[in-house]
Amino acid sequence: MLRIAIQSKGRLYEESMALLEEAGIRIPGGKRTLLVPARNFPVEVLFLRDDDIPESVASGVADVGIVGLNEVMEKRCPVGILKKLGFGKCRLSLAIPQNIDYQDRNWFSGKKIATSYPGILSDYLHKNGIVSDIHVITGSVEIAPGIRLADAIFDIVSSGSTLVSNRLKEVETVVESEAVLIGTDSISSEKRGILDELLFRFDSVQAADDKKYILMNVPQKKCCRESKAPRSCLWLIRSGVRCIRYSTKNAFGRLLIG
Repeated sequence: MLRIAIQSKGRLYEESMALLEEAGIRIPGGKRTLLVPARNFPVEVLFLRDDDIPESVASGVADVGIVGLNEVMEKRCPVGILKKLGFGKCRLSLAIPQNIDYQDRNWFSGKKIATSYPGILSDYLHKNGIVSDIHVITGSVEIAPGIRLADAIFDIVSSGSTLVSNRLKEVETVVESEAVLIGTDSISSEKRGILDELLFRFDSVQAADDKKYILMNVPQKKCCRESKAPRSCLWLIRSGVRCIRYSTKNAFGRLLIG
């Protein structure tokens, strides 16, 4: 049984569960418990706080985990990125009050910056030769400048609406983040086989993300003699639709288009 850690609530929970469902892995619904086995695949889901997932995978409590790249970078646990999952995209950015005339990153020298990601911020400031006072806050970082707790913030930005509502503006993007599947090299050979199947299913979900599957009845006499493809398929091609594959067995045409 492969154990996969997933965020128990928040922005990545729903999309992580949707990915498992699209991959054909059924997780029982209803009241959520800490550990839930799948009904039709040798996987069990361990629900954790997002910032606990990297450490749980590194320590072997979970075999793999789905978490934001920003958390992996901040926690600095000995885990590897097995796959980028393409959802939960956001960025870690520096933001300041809207009324400030901002020129460049040197503005942050000597300023107090509120953040929940002191590790990533410290690396960025050191790399750019900036000395600032980092003030660590857990939650509601965006209110810090408004209550004069800090001059600026370093936090997750998705749409930017939270910044606008707090009269802040994004001035420097430091990290582009998304959901990733993490793991370690210490996984057993038995679990490696399950993981390979899981990765195959995730690959299939991503490959089909921008495509549609069409099933149609095509009489054999309607197929073109030259290519044996249904005339409807050739019409779709001429119309600019890319035909991935088709079959005329038993007078059925199968088109996968995108």
